[in-house]
Amino acid sequence: MGLCCGTPVKSPSTTRPSSPGTSKSVSNFSSSGGVFSSSTGGSSCSNEEIYKNGQILPTPNLRIFTFSELKSATRNFRPDTVLGEGGFGKVFKGWVEEKTLTPAKSGCGVMVAVKKLNSESMQGLEEWQSEVQFLGRIHHPNLVKLLGYCWEDRELLLVYEFMPKGSLENHLFRRGSTYQPLSWSIRLKIAIGAARGLNFLHTSERQIIYRDFKASNILLDSNYNAKISDFGLAKNGPMFGDSHVTTRVMGTYGYAAPEYVATGHLYIKSDVYGFGVVLLEMLTGLRTLDTNRPSGQHNLVEYTKPFLSHRRKIAHIMDPRLEGQYPSKGAFQAAELTLKCLGSDPRSRPSMKEVQEALERIEAIKDKPREPKLRGSHSNRSPHRGQRHRGGS
Repeated sequence: MGLCCGTPVKSPSTTRPSSPGTSKSVSNFSSSGGVFSSSTGGSSCSNEEIYKNGQILPTPNLRIFTFSELKSATRNFRPDTVLGEGGFGKVFKGWVEEKTLTPAKSGCGVMVAVKKLNSESMQGLEEWQSEVQFLGRIHHPNLVKLLGYCWEDRELLLVYEFMPKGSLENHLFRRGSTYQPLSWSIRLKIAIGAARGLNFLHTSERQIIYRDFKASNILLDSNYNAKISDFGLAKNGPMFGDSHVTTRVMGTYGYAAPEYVATGHLYIKSDVYGFGVVLLEMLTGLRTLDTNRPSGQHNLVEYTKPFLSHRRKIAHIMDPRLEGQYPSKGAFQAAELTLKCLGSDPRSRPSMKEVQEALERIEAIKDKPREPKLRGSHSNRSPHRGQRHRGGS
């Protein structure tokens, strides 16, 4: 559930199509990885270096699609091509040629995700503009690639690379043959990738604050590499020595930092709090907010904080789907890191660089995994006991 609306975003500096039925390519794409290169010619880095280290261009560098092209790519937005739906609108599966990004027949070329704005959503317009301004300029292996957009009359669409494994949220909370439990090593891989993406944003020249870090915004490729998506709420960080920026509160309940919700003061380390919430969800396999849990356990952060600083209590809150297959030392260090990220004072939280480095050290721990517990052996205080997990979109 989102919070109240935020400040308007300036219109994108990219050019709208001059008229329906025309398209314009304003980007250069490599045939192998779809890596963008700046039209200014100011960078001497190779595409490989840019992809590995990330790059921020001075202006958005995207392909402009016509509405007709995206109708063709998605087979006229057929219901069976819908990948998901949110407050912004529906996301459709489409097919385009790899090099030119022109529409292709289903099953040919490469798959893309086409997000179509609900024409009645004014908040969606602001988020669409922010997405183009931020993700249209930023390129990093742990950020989803925005390939292009369409703006014709009231039709606003965004075209992204397709992420085959879907969202981290689905893998953590949905049940069924489609979503197998994530192993300890895969969870760490995902956490490290997401940390690298946030660290890149925070250490950029303008210190970009992502502002809506949550499990549903972490998408996974076929190898479970994590990529942060949805930059509709992103905001440039403080300038001239200021510690924070002040803005109307937006984001998602349960993930937004307490100081931001209370005052509207947005710090770089407000993102770190959200990361801590997601890390807690990855450790426990539980949603940050769930009124179907027993009384006193609805808010995951409040309930589990007393467990996170005690090595012997960690097992009581760990996701039973891990079946004890994780190093106890690594789990305790991850819990301690989570607790630091959830600090009430943003100044006490670690930077995302420190979080990334801590996770990489945890990943290197190879001690013997815990033995799987017998069914029903959880403590009576375990939040998993007697709980029915619920799926979510």
